[in-house]
Amino acid sequence: MTPEQTPDGSAVPQDHTEPDPIKAVPLRHPGQWIAGIVIVVAAVLFIYGAATNEAYRWDTYGKYLFEERILSGVGYTLALTVLAMIIGVVLGVIVAVMRMSPNKVLSVTAWVYLWVFRGTPVFVQLVLWGLVGSLYKVINIGVPFGPTFVQIDIQALSLKYVFFLAVIGLALNEAAYMAEIVRAGISSVGEGQTEASVALGLSWWQTMRRTVLPQAMRVIIPPTGNEVISMLKTTSLVLAVPFSLELYGRSRDISGVNFQPIPMLLVASTWYLVVTSILMVGQHYLEKHYRKGASRQLSDGQLEALAAANRTVVEEGK
Repeated sequence: MTPEQTPDGSAVPQDHTEPDPIKAVPLRHPGQWIAGIVIVVAAVLFIYGAATNEAYRWDTYGKYLFEERILSGVGYTLALTVLAMIIGVVLGVIVAVMRMSPNKVLSVTAWVYLWVFRGTPVFVQLVLWGLVGSLYKVINIGVPFGPTFVQIDIQALSLKYVFFLAVIGLALNEAAYMAEIVRAGISSVGEGQTEASVALGLSWWQTMRRTVLPQAMRVIIPPTGNEVISMLKTTSLVLAVPFSLELYGRSRDISGVNFQPIPMLLVASTWYLVVTSILMVGQHYLEKHYRKGASRQLSDGQLEALAAANRTVVEEGK
């Protein structure tokens, strides 16, 4: 480039000095500081008031926090959560596929299932499951209108049967919500992805497993994690079956003996918070895993691989 010239042909001197840096003054937000101070003061006052209030009965809280029956209740709560979610997720995938099927019978059947289980409260459903013994006193398994091979007396079954009813009641309700979550996740993947996989010769199952589901998991995982946490708390409703060996049922039974419901409710709440916190950490890492490639920001591993590739190119150039 030639330097700029004046009309008489002489060169215009160029100024190569650096411009002065801009002195940016951040905006002040006194309202945020005031609100923060108010919240901190309120929290401190509440904690101090709760710690000095004898009505909380912190001695009873500490006595039963790790009591054997409470820990057993935590175990039953986790078992209910895991089993109900496994069944709910598997059944939810099946219902989602039926809902998206071009077969009208399958599609309508799935719609009716969703209508019933999403349209009625889970507590009412659990109460009905608890009344199965009144509706069907004996279940006969055999040839219709023919000989009976196995006869099950519902009213004579043990506590394991009640636990099984609680799991089924929770799982069937959860499947209705998981079906919509899975359907939304599959629908979020563009049709071009499926068409490209088919053009490459992949089967329907290979397309779903290698192309559609990995991308759909970014949409499915966050609400599924929320459903797991919600299921953990929903297990407190299985008293309607009735099944009272889970966490809330155990704490309620103990409070019925010592007549101190407040510390026992605090014990149950503490364990719910502990397990929920662990589940939230697991959900965070799952989301982070399936979010790979969705952001333009390169990960540490990708940056290292790019740097190594650049070094290789430079060495080859030399």
